Amino acid sequence: MFECHEFLLRARLDAASLEAWIEAGWLAPRGTGPERAFSELDLARAALIRDLREAMGVNDEGVGVVLDLLDQLHGLRH
Repeated sequence: MFECHEFLLRARLDAASLEAWIEAGWLAPRGTGPERAFSELDLARAALIRDLREAMGVNDEGVGVVLDLLDQLHGLRH
């Protein structure tokens, strides 16, 4: 598990983007406020979001759709 500062460094994110992604439901850290903790899965998800937005040009609505579909697929596999 990573604390917020370490997660921001590893994910190459700024705090405002992280807050927006959490508010959008794209990331779901454990805990609240300064006690939030992020997992390796959160780190991989942040990398995917960054790739979708920056490398592929997917807009915010599209990112939400992609993440929702991936979550459904993951749920079906279990």
